Amino acid sequence: MPFIRGASRVSIRGIPKLSILPSRSSTTSRIDNNTLTCRREYHIEGPMLAPVVYSGLFVALWAWKCFMMVTFQNKIIYMPGLPPNARQEKIQDYASRCAGIQWREERVRATDGTDLALCVTDVDLGPSATPRLPDIAFYILYFQGNASSIPPRLPDLSSALSILKRQSLQWRGRNIRCTMVCLSYRGYWTSRGRPTEKGLNMDAAAALNWVSKLHHNFYGKEDQGSRPAAKLVLWGQSIGAGVATNLAAETPMPANVRLDSLILETPFTSIRAMLEVLYPQKWLPYRYLWPFLRNHLDSWKNLGVISKKYRTEDYLPEVFILEAAKDELVPTELSQKLYDRCLDVQLPVTRKAVAGAFHNDTMFRSEGRRAISDFLSHRIITSLI
Repeated sequence: MPFIRGASRVSIRGIPKLSILPSRSSTTSRIDNNTLTCRREYHIEGPMLAPVVYSGLFVALWAWKCFMMVTFQNKIIYMPGLPPNARQEKIQDYASRCAGIQWREERVRATDGTDLALCVTDVDLGPSATPRLPDIAFYILYFQGNASSIPPRLPDLSSALSILKRQSLQWRGRNIRCTMVCLSYRGYWTSRGRPTEKGLNMDAAAALNWVSKLHHNFYGKEDQGSRPAAKLVLWGQSIGAGVATNLAAETPMPANVRLDSLILETPFTSIRAMLEVLYPQKWLPYRYLWPFLRNHLDSWKNLGVISKKYRTEDYLPEVFILEAAKDELVPTELSQKLYDRCLDVQLPVTRKAVAGAFHNDTMFRSEGRRAISDFLSHRIITSLI
């Protein structure tokens, strides 16, 4: 029976339906006369293409965010422009809410020439407070958190000082002057420059030297033996706690100033620890960026250095940890670690949690203000003994 060429309904990819198949003889001759080349081509089908594209996009976004976090970490940690009017605040705008405490603005320059602003007030304590030279000079050097400026904080700070002044009416026989100096970091309020941890350390050292010069100038006419002792309290809130411990650990105290104690308000152990708090998921890469940090603010490490530094002295500075019971940023575990660290390195320490307070609410609540004034009163009375 003869071979009949006809139409075929076989559907093959690349060959349309109803195509005419070549005869056997023509096919055989083509294979004999030409070299047959076979080539495989791999194609990603539609269902496989979407997961590959989206996975690549997800990894690219991860890498981009990691790069941005490392590059702009100073912008993320320090926020001098929040709220938007922070740099335009004025002391006189809050004067009526400062319970009669008079604040003034002073200027100081860091070692690199950066011009810095200070808010300063003097409060005479004791039942016999008079304009004469006090028997004891007590200085409080305050370091703010990472946002806003100093003036909005003045009413709450003034309230704590006002409580302390009322408590001092029960003291007998001594005249005490308390001078509070609030540092405005570089880039904050009316201070120049841009904030970095290295810059903030220079700012803190400049404020400390300003306190030393103030004490020397005020009591310069007195004999060395009759000059009152200059006791210093370092008070830091949030990142300010890291600045305070940096100053106590790394900067030598001036000869006429003695570190008395530290107040750590809503502190954290370090920036690295906060990375793990903010990104607890181990599969996220952000918590593993700590080798690229340029800011550390490692209070946990600093407490050990402070203990070792002052162990050769005849005293150890006392540490007071004030935490917010409902802190939405810093978990209680970090305050507990700092408390345990103080015990391990044998620094005297007390701890207080303000009920119902959030991260920035401790001084807004009366319990927090009274806790601060009680601690300051305790330290001043101790210095009278």
